[in-house]
Amino acid sequence: MSYIYPAPGVSTKEIVLRVAIYETGGVYTQAGDVLTIPALQDITVNAANDIFTWTQLDAQAKKNIATTATNSLSMNLVLDQNRFFGSTTNEDGSTANVALSTAAKGVFGLSTDKDLVVFDLYLGDTSEGSAGKFITGTGYITGLAPTVSADAPVWVSPITITVDGSYTVGTTATLNKYGT
Repeated sequence: MSYIYPAPGVSTKEIVLRVAIYETGGVYTQAGDVLTIPALQDITVNAANDIFTWTQLDAQAKKNIATTATNSLSMNLVLDQNRFFGSTTNEDGSTANVALSTAAKGVFGLSTDKDLVVFDLYLGDTSEGSAGKFITGTGYITGLAPTVSADAPVWVSPITITVDGSYTVGTTATLNKYGT
């Protein structure tokens, strides 16, 4: 068996989620403008097919057929001010284009501006030490609800990426295609 495990605390094997603004036709022009979603506490990959159900007079049980899927990534994260609200510097150190930049908008801006994002999620290495898989796609960031309490004295928020279409599973990150 070759199990996938994230190896928390091991920087080369951990789960990594990156997003970038998806531009028309998939042509991504701002190399280096990729936002790594930091401080993930948990993540759930949802791939739920809808089901159409009907009854027939000649059958003892209902009939079902799978229809289109509703896909999403759901997670919780500890808020990092620059990544959540945006920064004037891209992750590669270059200056962010404030009007168009993923880094300048941050997670909050990507959600409120309703930007279509391209994402890649690295699942972590396998138990045999070989590289794991990437789940990639496009979608919208939704479901932000930052909270703080006496029991959790740092801001945390749920976040959902509602996928626009299907996932792609592979051994390379989608955002690598864009020079990052």
